[in-house]
Amino acid sequence: MKILVCVKRVVDYNVRVRVKGDGTGVDLANVKMSMNPFDEIAVEEAVRLKEKGGVDEIVAVSIGVQQAQETIRTALAMGADRGILVKAEGRVEPLSVAKILRGVVEAERPDLVILGKQAIDDDANQTGQMLAGLLGWAQGTFASKLEVADGEASVVREVDGGLQTVALKLPCIVTTDLRLNEPRYASLPNIMKAKKKPLEDKSAADYGVDTSPRHEVVSVTEPKGRQAGVTLGSVDELVSALKGAGLV
Repeated sequence: MKILVCVKRVVDYNVRVRVKGDGTGVDLANVKMSMNPFDEIAVEEAVRLKEKGGVDEIVAVSIGVQQAQETIRTALAMGADRGILVKAEGRVEPLSVAKILRGVVEAERPDLVILGKQAIDDDANQTGQMLAGLLGWAQGTFASKLEVADGEASVVREVDGGLQTVALKLPCIVTTDLRLNEPRYASLPNIMKAKKKPLEDKSAADYGVDTSPRHEVVSVTEPKGRQAGVTLGSVDELVSALKGAGLV
């Protein structure tokens, strides 16, 4: 059994995001970058499945600039066996990502594709669903539990009403939610071993995909700061204040 795990290079979640002075986007100069947290969960789940037995290979794939090699090396240090970097400059929209991943899937022929439910930079939450649609595969999104056996994946999904369990025939797509697992820290020996694991360079053109954006970003602005709170002496004052603000 082969698992394909998709990982994305994003601004580290501990970093305060800054908007460029001209409002054209987020300032990435001298900013710490790391693997998307939901994708870390995807890698961890793939490694756990391999540790249980039945998984022969884990392939980590990323789409982005040359520096995304570091993100793939992190996945290799966590336990993936080899990596594929599809080089693409600039902003790559979810549909283009899904089309590239379709090409990777057709070339690698994995039994299971695991990826984060969304990336913390654009919060699109679209790639997994689009990839499943392009491939015509079953999908289990927002997974909080995953079990694979006898050619079938059982996925416990987090939905508005609680939890939903779906049974998917392999091959299929699974997108991970926060409560699926807690990713491990890569040990120093595994980080050193990861440097020797194979990492293949590809381009979007190799899969016949044009990554030109279909949407134009008009402007990016900082969110408004929160206003200071006030202390009120009674419920009547609270109601009056809410009415004055037009909230009731």
